[in-house]
Amino acid sequence: MADKRACVLLVDDEPDILELLDLALSKMGLEVERAANVREALAKLASRRYDLCLTDMRMPDGDGLQVVQHIAQHNLDVPVAVITAHGNMENAVNALKAGAFDYLAKPVSLDQLRALVKSALNLPQAASAHGKGLLGASPAMQKVRDLIGRVARSQAPVHISGESGSGKELAARLIVQSGARRDQPMIAVNCGAIPESLMESEFFGYRKGAFTGADKDRDGFFQAAHGGTLFLDEVADLPLTMQVKLLRAIQEKHVRKVGATTEEAVDVRIISATHRDLAELVRQGKFRQDLYYRLNVIQIQMPPLRELREDIAAIAQQTLNRLRGESAAEFSEEALQALQGYDFPGNVRELENVIERALALCSGDVITTQDLQLSPGEHQQGGHAVLGEKCPLPDYLDRVEKQALLEALQQTGFNRTAAAKLLGLTFRTMRYRMERLGIKAPNDAD
Repeated sequence: MADKRACVLLVDDEPDILELLDLALSKMGLEVERAANVREALAKLASRRYDLCLTDMRMPDGDGLQVVQHIAQHNLDVPVAVITAHGNMENAVNALKAGAFDYLAKPVSLDQLRALVKSALNLPQAASAHGKGLLGASPAMQKVRDLIGRVARSQAPVHISGESGSGKELAARLIVQSGARRDQPMIAVNCGAIPESLMESEFFGYRKGAFTGADKDRDGFFQAAHGGTLFLDEVADLPLTMQVKLLRAIQEKHVRKVGATTEEAVDVRIISATHRDLAELVRQGKFRQDLYYRLNVIQIQMPPLRELREDIAAIAQQTLNRLRGESAAEFSEEALQALQGYDFPGNVRELENVIERALALCSGDVITTQDLQLSPGEHQQGGHAVLGEKCPLPDYLDRVEKQALLEALQQTGFNRTAAAKLLGLTFRTMRYRMERLGIKAPNDAD
């Protein structure tokens, strides 16, 4: 017996557009039903289950946003996309915020329509982030997991904010793993680690002969992520000139390689992240407002570890289980209490660093408070050391320097050359200070 054909509900008051879309979808082997207005669409949605709803924004008795909201409010398991007038990005953004998973701009490109339909029909039936790596029963973490599960069904741009080490990239990967693009590439880009002179060619690729050293055609990040997801980490570090080009690529869904005369279509979902306050940067004129609105359609705020104190013991235990290998080491009760009372300015990344160091230092099978070597200047002071804790001064300065080095290394994915440049140090000085302070990359074997 043949599989039941997927059914699409088309909502539009223009017969010629309905005819065009119906024909294109029928050729893809889909069953198609039509609705000429909002009232008819809502009646059809109540009568049967559809695998996809595609609705125009402007109709005689309302707009497509009402259809999107109806589907969201009634928890109908129907991915819905909207068709919006060319250039009217505000409508598209409003629809995405209301729960639409994607949009098409008029005139409708049949290639983009086919890509959208394939994506929609591949959405998980019960999209929920299992939260691997996002442990914790606190309300703040439950809210993050719930939001990740909901946005995974969408193709809308997501902006993840939060302090360094709070798990922004992990959240991005969970969104991808729970969505329709899970089998497609996810390209992660650290925007702060690319020299400004190379940005355009890195993002959009280049043609052979475009500049000295361009001895062959090369794809950029957008082409590499085609069909999948482009994760822009530390997006606040993009210079204004690159922000303009990025905005155009996102809006037009086309890019032009450096040295090329024609554009090529790209289909990518954008997820961005930064530890900085993008809204404040917009107010200061350092980040384009129009790009901010395009990236920040859906926002996820990753809570700092100090706001998840009730979860620290569980997260620490899971981290210990992962890192200890053949060791039978366990935390003493006092060590767990010390971890729960510590502010963790470096968040989960710092917690992992602390536990890895404690495993190396502990002499038996019990990790003590002394093995943790928590900085007293940060302990239960909200990240601000009181005067008495700044003594002896050499120890305090070592802690401050170590924290600065770790933040730079974490921001650059432990690229020592890029971290040294960020801190204004030579590579040789950077290497010396890392050795003196006992800082090792996570994958160092020695």
